[in-house]
Amino acid sequence: MTLSELAQKIKALGYPVAYSHFKSGQAPPYICYLVVDGDTFNADNTVLLEIPYVDIELYVTNKDLVAEKKIKDMLKENKLPWDYDEIFIQSEGVFKCTFSISFID
Repeated sequence: MTLSELAQKIKALGYPVAYSHFKSGQAPPYICYLVVDGDTFNADNTVLLEIPYVDIELYVTNKDLVAEKKIKDMLKENKLPWDYDEIFIQSEGVFKCTFSISFID
């Protein structure tokens, strides 16, 4: 999978989507995704594999199990294991639900 293919799968979920952030204010629910780190596998002075670590962030005003399930189902369908974290951002009045994944690009 490539980052571009992942982006298309995220966009197919039906929510507004942006890489990293939106250029102007966006009303929840919406999704941002971002490469937060990465690894490579090298041999003979050549990068053979690239492994991006990507956070998919769902922003909602109220806990939205339906939206979370859509993301989980997409990740399961594409055999992408994830870690999950959730916080409430008091200053913005939103929950940020983060699905952290990695894949071979």
